[in-house]
Amino acid sequence: MSVVGFTLGLGQILVQGGQREVNLARAEAAVKELARRGSEVVLLPEALNLGWTHPSCGEEAEEIPGGATCGRLGLLAKDLGVFIVAGLVERAGGVTYNAAVLIDDCGEVILRHRKINELEIAHDCYARGLSVHAVDTRLGRLGVMICADGFAENLAISRALALMEVDAILSPCAWAVKPGFDQEKTPYGKVWLDSYGAVCRESKITIAGCSNVGAMEAGPWEGYRCIGNSIVMGPAGRPLLVGPFDETAALTVRVERKVNRARCDV
Repeated sequence: MSVVGFTLGLGQILVQGGQREVNLARAEAAVKELARRGSEVVLLPEALNLGWTHPSCGEEAEEIPGGATCGRLGLLAKDLGVFIVAGLVERAGGVTYNAAVLIDDCGEVILRHRKINELEIAHDCYARGLSVHAVDTRLGRLGVMICADGFAENLAISRALALMEVDAILSPCAWAVKPGFDQEKTPYGKVWLDSYGAVCRESKITIAGCSNVGAMEAGPWEGYRCIGNSIVMGPAGRPLLVGPFDETAALTVRVERKVNRARCDV
């Protein structure tokens, strides 16, 4: 499918473990701000309702599409006339998944992805997803993956989506560094730049990863920091945007993609 392009907004928001209402309020505020600035699609972080691997996932995971967070995001998408991609901790049939949804501008969930390449330390929190999906929209054919799906062995997940002839892959993320990480000595993000760049160059698509920020206060990575650094990689395999690195670097950013043109508005 050929597409002229669309305006993408990234909500690199603070996510606090187990604080669903506070996190959802921040997500809603980011979507409203980005829609006001002309974004047609808004990409939000991974596990934004509860935080990645936070112990609350066992009790507080939500149904998709019936859960409170998904429902409110759906109403917001319909009200603002935007598409929303959001990472949510999902409960289905007694099983917990690290999931993401693509909600269309009518407020309907048109794609759900369950993370496949989950890190080993998260296997006690989430069951593994078993499939990848793409969907046709008025903005083009879109695919969704989640965080470490982007560096699966042989880049298999992003390459599978590329074979489905998507125009863009949108990836909620939770990029974190261990205590004492030295950004000046070893700048963060090489694995994402390399992984995204290879697939974008091969298939001439766009891949965007939006991470949250904030300290991880519980779970297997307690003491780690989520640091933003969100990335949009263009079809030439070069970054259109690399967001700021810091546990306090919350921001909304708008990336306009038209034919042979890209512009960032932070």
